[in-house]
Amino acid sequence: MSVIADPGVSSRRIAPSSRGARRTYGALDLGTNNCRLLIARPGGSPDGITIVDAFSRVVRLGEGLMHTGRLSDAAMDRGVAALGICADKLARRGVTLTRNVATEACRRASNGTEFVARVFEVTGIALDVISPAEEARLAVLGCASLIDPAGPPALVFDIGGGSTELILVDPTTSAILAWTSVPWGVVSLAETELFDCPPDDRAAAYDRLKGRVDDHLGGFLQRVTGMAPGLLQLLGTSGTITTLASIAIGLSSYDRRKVDGCTVTAISMRAISAMLAARSPSERAAVPGIGADRADLVVAGCAILEAIMDAWPSETLRVADRGIREGILRTLMGRDSR
Repeated sequence: MSVIADPGVSSRRIAPSSRGARRTYGALDLGTNNCRLLIARPGGSPDGITIVDAFSRVVRLGEGLMHTGRLSDAAMDRGVAALGICADKLARRGVTLTRNVATEACRRASNGTEFVARVFEVTGIALDVISPAEEARLAVLGCASLIDPAGPPALVFDIGGGSTELILVDPTTSAILAWTSVPWGVVSLAETELFDCPPDDRAAAYDRLKGRVDDHLGGFLQRVTGMAPGLLQLLGTSGTITTLASIAIGLSSYDRRKVDGCTVTAISMRAISAMLAARSPSERAAVPGIGADRADLVVAGCAILEAIMDAWPSETLRVADRGIREGILRTLMGRDSR
């Protein structure tokens, strides 16, 4: 069984037993840090999507990419292993239509094309390396239902592993008014500082992280201010914002149902960021919701978040545990229903 690419639209997998049956859809997002899969069918929830299966694994595909310009052999091995699990899930669930996207790491790496070819050869999954513009569009489509249509324009931000997308959105139509891609994500930014700074150096290191992001926000801030002066509603979608929100609302273990759509205060996000930035990696790992997988990257995510909050002050932020994959599913289901 193989996955055959349909350029610019999707990758299709047709199982003989599924012909004529109710369609099942897949959405796979291979980022710089994570490999995530959602398998779903239409209907059954307020959002019109019923999740059948899901998968998420930290693969660190972009580890070391900033310094070498290439995907390492170890990173590619981790990516292929995770995608092999995804391929098995797609087959077992009888998925009839799927789109499998890759983002910043594959865009930036000099051997990204070679990796995509290897993935197809080993797993049968055809990866579509999408542009930053398409990444922004899918992120907005996936979480637009959380934007308050009666509020001011929304700034949707997606803090990824290799880049951060910021999108100004019309609250009534969900149309994208402006967007930018900042070349810093949690993996790429974290690699600019020591993994474990001495305690006396942590505050300065954190300020340097924020400063690197600040340097890339000025032009877009000026553009947004000209188009939408005044306060904006902020909507964040990423592992950073969902993790910090989980801490802010006092969860001992992560619960998507409580995090997705919740509202947190900017004061709480800053306090949690300061707490994490002041701790060692082992101390951060002991915080509920952080763990060893996020301990070395979460501070970079906090720095990106604080830089965004500095540029666009707001008392509160809304949190989305949804994004590119949900945007893919909505696209596939919408086209298939015509």
